[in-house]
Amino acid sequence: MKIIPEGIYSREMNKVYEMIPLEKIPWNVETPPAVLVELVQSGKLKPCKAIDLGCGAGNYAIYLAGKGFDVTGVDISPVAIKHARENALKKGVKCRFLVTDLLGDLHEIDETFDFAYDWELLHHIFPGDRETYAKNVHKLLNPGGKYLSVCFNEGDRSFGGTGRYRKTGIGTVLYFSSIDELIVLFKPYFNIIEAKIITIKGKGIEHLANYVFMERLEI
Repeated sequence: MKIIPEGIYSREMNKVYEMIPLEKIPWNVETPPAVLVELVQSGKLKPCKAIDLGCGAGNYAIYLAGKGFDVTGVDISPVAIKHARENALKKGVKCRFLVTDLLGDLHEIDETFDFAYDWELLHHIFPGDRETYAKNVHKLLNPGGKYLSVCFNEGDRSFGGTGRYRKTGIGTVLYFSSIDELIVLFKPYFNIIEAKIITIKGKGIEHLANYVFMERLEI
C-alpha cells in the first residue's frame, strides 16, 4: 500500500469534509461516546476549561459545553470548523472553534486547559509525528490537567487487513496502534491513570480501540 505522506493530512481532511455529507462521514456521530459520558457522570471529570482536539463538526464539544464545560474545539479542516460553528449556533450552545494544526506551533491557541481529549484522531497521525503531537498536548494543559486519547487498536478488524497502515472506504489511511506503544509515547509527558482496550460504536459497526486516560506531568 502507498502510504500518505504526513504533510498532506490537512488536505486529506478538508477534502473529506468538502466532498462527503456530514451524515456519511464515518466518525461524525452526534451521540457522545459512552466513556466520555461516564467520566462526566461519575464526577471523575468535572466542568472545567476543555479542548477538543480534532473536533470535526463539534458534536462532543457541544455535549461538554451543555454540561457546563468551557470548551474550545480545534480542527485542521476549515470546513469542519465551519460545520462546528453552525452546529453550536443551531443548538444554542456557546463554544469556541479554531482552525489549528496540532502538529504546528499552536500560535492560534492563546490559553491553556484543564482537560484535553482526542476521539478517533490519533489513528490519523502517523508515528513520525506522534511525539510532536504528544508534546503539543502537554503544552496545552495546565498543571494537573487531564487528557483522554481514544484511537483504533491493532486488533481491530473492521476495515479488513492486519497491517498497521490500512486504507478506509473513504480513501483515508489510518495507523492502528498497540496499547503498549501508546504507553511508550505518552509516558514521558503524562502520568497514565488508566490504559485499556475497549469497544466503541461507530456508524453501524463496532471498533476495538485503545483508551488512555492521563494526567499532565511536570517536566
